[in-house]
Amino acid sequence: MEKREIRESFTNDLPETTRPGFSRRSFLTAAGAFGAVAPFGIFGAARALTTPPYIPGDSLICRAAASGEELQGPPRQLKLAWNANAACTVAAPVAKERGIFDKHNLDVEFFNFGGSTDQLLEAIATGKADAGLGLALRWLKPLEQGFDVRITAGVHGGCIRLLGSKAANIDSLESLRGKAIGISDQASPAKNFFSIYLAKKGIDPAQEVEWRQYPANLLALAVDKGEVQALAEIDPLPYLWLKDGKLNEIATNLSGEFIDRTCCVLAIRGSLIRSELPVAAALTRSILEAADRVARDPADAAAIYSGYGGRGSVEDLATMYRSHTHHNHPVGATLKKQLLLYTDELKAVNVMKKSTDSTKFAERIYIDVLS
Repeated sequence: MEKREIRESFTNDLPETTRPGFSRRSFLTAAGAFGAVAPFGIFGAARALTTPPYIPGDSLICRAAASGEELQGPPRQLKLAWNANAACTVAAPVAKERGIFDKHNLDVEFFNFGGSTDQLLEAIATGKADAGLGLALRWLKPLEQGFDVRITAGVHGGCIRLLGSKAANIDSLESLRGKAIGISDQASPAKNFFSIYLAKKGIDPAQEVEWRQYPANLLALAVDKGEVQALAEIDPLPYLWLKDGKLNEIATNLSGEFIDRTCCVLAIRGSLIRSELPVAAALTRSILEAADRVARDPADAAAIYSGYGGRGSVEDLATMYRSHTHHNHPVGATLKKQLLLYTDELKAVNVMKKSTDSTKFAERIYIDVLS
């Protein structure tokens, strides 16, 4: 599809009042009125890799880079919302520290976002930030509200794990029936994912298990005290707790049929895509090239992330990155299909509205900026 066709197709899906008019300057002026923004999401994993190894020279990214429009003039300044505590968003600092943003003529400033996901998406939609990195299973429900934000790429998979108490003999999904699972919040991607996973295995996530909320750093303590018998959380914390030897890893978000699913996604404000498609494409390429670099050299990525205050030793972070699928970052029909599947699954566990048309929703929230 030609880039002009992408713009027109995207524009025609919008209400008349939000379509770009003859004045491109109005969009650029609005985009320049950024406000402060800040964090969301963490990841990692200590398990052995269960996915195919990274293959150097990824053809998708090479093709995308070759076919993209080079940005002219001074570097384009952008604001990217991320979470400095989120090990999974390491592609962002890698892109900055290893010159990948510079290569694509981008000057990217990071902002941590401390509010809710709804507030984050509103910040992106209204131009207080240009884009954000986060978890699909946290973003899909808020995106139902119709924020002018589009997902442009999956960044990697493998970041969420379910751990059970060895003392309570919790070593399988079946052993969780009638038990309590600790989570960091009731809308967490960990709760959403494992609700889906339990339901697929015939366990009612609303009736046959209890979800109890604690501050993330107290989840393991809650297991130790017997207040819950398992925990579901995003790395690096579960990885570090596993090393203590008191917990069993029951499942991760790469288990079974989810082995090829993405978890972390990049989303960009709609007005930027409509008015400056090459900029949106350059940002997307930068993040995916950086993800490839993480897959090639997880030790380097760990060292970079550690410099941003990441928890855990460089060795631990490198192990986590090896267990993520940073070589697997879907776009196009593949990503759209995954978003559709997640929507269907979230509807099945009563997170998203039953009335939401999964196909139309996936079409609305995703756009291919690399074609």
